[in-house]
Amino acid sequence: PSPLLEPLFPPQPGASPGFAERVRQHKVRLEWVRAEPAGLRGAVRVLNLAYEKAVSVRYTLNSWASCAEVPAAYQPPGPADGFTDRFAFFLPLAAAAEATLEFAVRYRVAGAEYWDNNEGANYRLRGRQRVLPAAGLPQDPDSTAWIHFI
Repeated sequence: PSPLLEPLFPPQPGASPGFAERVRQHKVRLEWVRAEPAGLRGAVRVLNLAYEKAVSVRYTLNSWASCAEVPAAYQPPGPADGFTDRFAFFLPLAAAAEATLEFAVRYRVAGAEYWDNNEGANYRLRGRQRVLPAAGLPQDPDSTAWIHFI
C-alpha cells in the first residue's frame, strides 16, 4: 500500500483571502499541495522581482537530521495578476510511509534569498499507510442489487 500524506495546514493557501498581498509582502508563498501515491505535488507563487530566479523546496522526513532539496519549475503562462510567477514542484516520497514530512520554500532572486516556512512552523504533513479493504470473499458488483419477483 502506498502512503497517504495528510497536510497539517490548509492545503490550498492560495485560495485564502489576502493571498496576493502576502505574496507581495513576503515575496514567496506556497499556493497549494496535493498528496499523490509517489509523493507530494505543489505550486509556489513568487513576486516577479527579476527575470532570473530560482525556486526550490527543502524537505526532511527525520526532523532535519538530514534533508533534500528539489528545484521547482516555472509554469507558463504566468498568473494573470501581472506581478507574480508560478513554480511547480514534486517531492518523490515513495518511502515516507509513516514519517512526518516537513518542508520550506526558498526563492533566490537578484542576489537575495526569501523563504516561506509557514511563519516559522514549516509546512508539515503526517504520513499514514492507506487502509486496504478487508480480505475476504471477492465483492460481487451486483451484490447490493435487489431482485424483485412478482
